[in-house]
Amino acid sequence: MSETYDFKDGNGPVPAHQHPNGGGWVADTATVADTAYVGPTAWVSGTARVSDNARVSGTARVSDNARVSDNARVYGNARVSDNAWVYGNAWVSGDALVFDNALVYGNAWVYGNAWVYGNAWVYGNARVYGNARVYGKARVYGEAWVYGDAGVYGNAQVYGNAQVYGTAQVYGNAGVYGDEPQTPSDNRDTIIDALRAEVKAWRDADSRHDLTRLVMGEGHNDEVLKAMRETDKLGALQ
Repeated sequence: MSETYDFKDGNGPVPAHQHPNGGGWVADTATVADTAYVGPTAWVSGTARVSDNARVSGTARVSDNARVSDNARVYGNARVSDNAWVYGNAWVSGDALVFDNALVYGNAWVYGNAWVYGNAWVYGNARVYGNARVYGKARVYGEAWVYGDAGVYGNAQVYGNAQVYGTAQVYGNAGVYGDEPQTPSDNRDTIIDALRAEVKAWRDADSRHDLTRLVMGEGHNDEVLKAMRETDKLGALQ
């Protein structure tokens, strides 16, 4: 007799199985590669696809017709839904939402309480976090950071080393480009708070490798690492 599981999506219990690599529940209508990982408290439902070496862990959910592929990571309490696609080496974590037709790819990170939706793209080495919203046909890429309560929408583009933060809104056909190095000292507290949220997400997830990758500083420059050491982030985790 086929097993069933209730994914709490309004469809009640549906035929499902536990993925052999990680033990998480996967709807029979979804497709998860044997090489992919679905952690014991993570779900994949609907007609979603998780392929290649992608990992879904913590209490993350991948649903509807969403896709997670390549070496992408979805963890913490993150949600990827509708027709969204997370791929490459991208990471989506915390309470972040990626939905509608949004794309997150390359080495991009979306985390905290950030939302990326509509037909927006976040890619390259971009970071979107805090309560930031990126939507419409907006593009955030390069080394750009969007955080705090900032919004980027319409046909706007944020790229280069640009930072959009606080309550700033970039919209219409606007473009914001920055050519200064990231992480000025006066943004250090904001960055540390974001990293604290990241560490919590990794602790809640079931991937020690990913946590080690964070605390050893991959993806962060010297200024961020100095700030982390000053607040004993690295020492507390080593």
